[in-house]
Amino acid sequence: MKSGASVYHMPFKPPGSSFTIDSSTILNITGCDLDVYLVDDDKLRTKWVCRTVCPDQGITEMVAMHNCNGFGCCRVELLTLDADGVHFKFVRLHRKSNTGASSKETSQLWDRISITTDGYYGFSLRWNIRDQPTCVAAMRNWTTYACMSRHTECIDSATYECSGDATCIDGGMASTNGYNCICDIGYTGNPYILDGCSNDKGYNPIPSRTDCTRWCGNISVQFPFGLEDGCFAREQFHLNCTNRTSSAVLLREDLEVIDMNVDKGTIKLQFDAVSDLFVDFELSVKWAAANLSCLEAQQNRSGYACVSMNSKCLPVNAEYDYVGYHCQCSDGFEGNPYIQSGCRDVDECREPNICQGVCRNTEGSYYCTKCPPNTEYDAAKMRCTTTKQQILFLGIIIGLSCGFSILVLSFSTIFLIRRRSKYIQNQLRKEFFRKNQGLLLETLISSDETAHDRTKIFSLEELEKATNNFDPTRIIGRGGHGMVYKGMLSDQHVVAIKKSKVIEQCEINQFINEVAVLTQINHRNIVKLFGCCLETEVPLLVYDYVSSGSLSQVLHADASNGLSLSWGDYLRIALETAGALSYLHSAASISIFHRDVKSSNILLDGNYTAKVSDFGASRLVPIDETHIVTNVQGTFGYLDPEYFHTRQLNGKSDVYSFGVVLVELLLRMKPVFTSESGTVKSLSNYFLQEFNEGRITDIANSQVLEEATEEEINGVASLAERCLRLHGEERPTMKQVETELQTLRAKRMNSSQPDPRNGEHMQPRSLTQRSRSARQLSSQPGGSQRRYSLEAEFLSSASLPR
Repeated sequence: MKSGASVYHMPFKPPGSSFTIDSSTILNITGCDLDVYLVDDDKLRTKWVCRTVCPDQGITEMVAMHNCNGFGCCRVELLTLDADGVHFKFVRLHRKSNTGASSKETSQLWDRISITTDGYYGFSLRWNIRDQPTCVAAMRNWTTYACMSRHTECIDSATYECSGDATCIDGGMASTNGYNCICDIGYTGNPYILDGCSNDKGYNPIPSRTDCTRWCGNISVQFPFGLEDGCFAREQFHLNCTNRTSSAVLLREDLEVIDMNVDKGTIKLQFDAVSDLFVDFELSVKWAAANLSCLEAQQNRSGYACVSMNSKCLPVNAEYDYVGYHCQCSDGFEGNPYIQSGCRDVDECREPNICQGVCRNTEGSYYCTKCPPNTEYDAAKMRCTTTKQQILFLGIIIGLSCGFSILVLSFSTIFLIRRRSKYIQNQLRKEFFRKNQGLLLETLISSDETAHDRTKIFSLEELEKATNNFDPTRIIGRGGHGMVYKGMLSDQHVVAIKKSKVIEQCEINQFINEVAVLTQINHRNIVKLFGCCLETEVPLLVYDYVSSGSLSQVLHADASNGLSLSWGDYLRIALETAGALSYLHSAASISIFHRDVKSSNILLDGNYTAKVSDFGASRLVPIDETHIVTNVQGTFGYLDPEYFHTRQLNGKSDVYSFGVVLVELLLRMKPVFTSESGTVKSLSNYFLQEFNEGRITDIANSQVLEEATEEEINGVASLAERCLRLHGEERPTMKQVETELQTLRAKRMNSSQPDPRNGEHMQPRSLTQRSRSARQLSSQPGGSQRRYSLEAEFLSSASLPR
């Protein structure tokens, strides 16, 4: 890249009209702060395809290409077969660094633009004969017809332009653009010359050497395969042993043989990873001795592969075509059918329990006879054994006497152990209460009269009674850090109890401090912390039970379950959530950054009122500080990219995550989804690309388009775009977000929106109707599982309870 130059061009044209770019070509564009465009030279237009940004000034090319997700690298997929070429245009973005000044970047990504292929086949070209458009047209003039050999087939070179998420240069029609020739099935060679396609005669059933090496590591390389010249039956069966002390047999440079079975005609291969997105994988494939039928192969005995006695010829079929034949030992025989006397008799009598008597092996088979008199077949010993009479009466008396004595002794021992165990448990509870700073928490609660009214310190006995001694049937959620139980207190109050597995001793003081702060939060749209128990090794948290599920479950529920909320309900839920987050950021006694805002952490009560939950990842911030430096934590798809790179957590990180929730409300798509082409995509990147190109109404959900006004859709989309900006200083505060949503909802409440489906005025569905729908849902088969299990609230957090 040159100093002062902002625009760069990179055209590529195939070397002639008969050549076209092959399909499934994926390119990685590496560089910093670039907008990448695809230029159509014929139609004189450009199309934006991707963007690269570098929040981390020192990012390396290797790190950028490892993920290629927009940070230093973006990916372009080309699916075109008849384009004249590819023309890229790169425009350098002028941005300020994270520090607000133009610092000198240290990475090579700031000095150059690199284009590399990302794919197993690289960047390749196809060729075809283009003097005639189709095979039918070519066959009209045999003097210029290219398929010269007998046993050939002509194939039209049809071009199918891409669709969906693929980046195309031309339109969306299929056309023919010349033709190619191939040999018929069972024939190989060059179809473009006379007699170029010939019947398969390349198999040599007798190796020319007798001192062939047949082992590579622990793999037996049996004929017709071989490692040296003269040791294999045909050139395709020549293997390369890269290391004779370990198993590393290569069929080709990219296919490693790890096992083979010549009798079954299978070979197990291992493929190397084709990119950073794939791992090595194994594949078992069939193979044929020659591309002939069994009848054709047997007519030429000198080239027939099944040379062993007691062998047979079997066909090898692909999914749609016949491939050839292979050999197999006859029933009752095993070994290598490709060498003389390679098939040996199988001793079936060695198989366990093949006969319920005496087994006799024969050539290629076996037969069974009954056990002799006064004997019976013993399945454990796999032979006939003599029958013995046992004295049962004496054994019964001895057994009963011993059993009664042991029973009396056991009851006495259990009684004493239980008494001692109960005493030890009481002592342990007192010790845990002391270690978990129970006295300190009691002091904090007693010093705050309002906290004392809302917060309780439960005894372990109370919570055991509420959960039927932590009955496994009461589990409503489980995860890597513990379990969540549903319980009912003595005053009939339904609660959710989080029981974690482990906690660091150094976190106990922080846990007590955060419990004391959370008890002071009193907001109608935040899940209430009801209390805690400190009589266990890990403190237990008690929350109010929220019954109607999460926003994520309602958004992504199956349409057939009968539960649906209107656009007005979703707008209200978004406003309530924004108000709760704004309260945490600026109105609480101490600022709290949630750090894991997502739709599954926005719960809905019986009246479908939003309740922000899951403070396991939250962090407390003193009033005089604007951010804190902490380890990156959150949920993929919602995570603020600036926080990911700088590890500086602030209120704008919650704003970014809330912006993803707004996009979910508009598109009704999950934050990470799989496109039609199979590519895993980020919802935020997909939304920003469509928004910048003015296609928000094309991607909005049909229900949103039906119920919301254009002003509401554009307003929410514009607000989401500002929340999702890469730099935090460009995003609004949660208070500003709340104000804009409040304005949108006020306009909707003041205007009577007609229902396009029936021509009547839309009336908000009553809370009674919504509750009835929820009850109907829970009464359906499997409906109780659709109700919110609180697993998302308490166990999706990556940290232990706070």
